[in-house]
Amino acid sequence: MRRLFPVTQETATAAAADPGREWTLDELADAYAYPCHPTDPQGGPGSRGPWLRANMVSTLDGAAQHDGRSHPISSAADMRIFGTLRALADVVVVGAETVRQEGYRPARARKEFAARREAAGQGPAPAVAVVSAGLELDFSLPLFTSPLVPTLILTGASADPHRTAAAEKAGARVIVAGDGMGVDPARAVHALAQLGHTRLLTEGGPRLLGQMIAAGVLDELCLTVSPTLTAGDAQRIAGGPSVVVPHRFVLGSLLEEDGFLFGRYHRP
Repeated sequence: MRRLFPVTQETATAAAADPGREWTLDELADAYAYPCHPTDPQGGPGSRGPWLRANMVSTLDGAAQHDGRSHPISSAADMRIFGTLRALADVVVVGAETVRQEGYRPARARKEFAARREAAGQGPAPAVAVVSAGLELDFSLPLFTSPLVPTLILTGASADPHRTAAAEKAGARVIVAGDGMGVDPARAVHALAQLGHTRLLTEGGPRLLGQMIAAGVLDELCLTVSPTLTAGDAQRIAGGPSVVVPHRFVLGSLLEEDGFLFGRYHRP
C-alpha cells in the first residue's frame, strides 16, 4: 500500500522508507484514527460529541454491490481497512437489509487492537446497531444470540410490540429513535452518544447511508474505489432522497494498493 495523499507524518515517513511493504495494522489504525471529538454540551463534563463515519466500496462505474453483495468488488487490502475501522469504532451501525444480505455476524475482539481499545476506554469489541423499522430479523442468528457485546436495534415508536419483545428476548437492546415506523438518523446518533458511543461507523447499506446524508449527520466517508466494471443496475453507495445543496467534503487522505484507491473524506 502506498500513500498518495498525506495521512500522518509518522505513517508517511514509514511508508516512504519502504514503499513496497504491506502496512501494519497499527499504521492503518494511526492513519484512520478518529479525530478529537468536540465537547458535547449535553453530555456533561469531559464528554465527547459523536463522529459518524461511513465505510463503503464502489466500482469504477458506481456500483456498490455485485449480485447483491459487496464482497465480489472488495480486496484483501479493503478487508484489512474494513477490520481496522471496525476495531476503532464504539459501534457499527447497519441497515436491516444489509444484515440479511451480507449475513452479518457479531463484531469480534481482536488481540491486535486490544491495547489500543483499552487505552481509548473502549470495550473488547464494538457493538452492532441494526436500524430496522419493521424488525423483520432472524433473532436466532449469532448476531443476536451470541455477541460479545449485546446487539442494539434502532427502531421507531410504532414498531410491532411483539417483534420488539422477540428482539429483547433474544438478548438485543431495543432503542426508540423515531416517532413513527422509521428511524430519525439524528435521533439515532444522539441516542447512541447517550450510551457512550461517540465513535460511530456505518457500513450501509445504500438506503441507510442516503438517509444519513440527507439528514446531515455524516461527518466522514471512507470510500474504496474498486478497479472493476460491472454495468447492470446495482445500487450506488447511497440512495434515497436527494439533498437541496450537494454536500462538499474535503479529501483527508488517499492510499493505493493493486489499483484500489482508499479515500478518506470529511466535513470541511
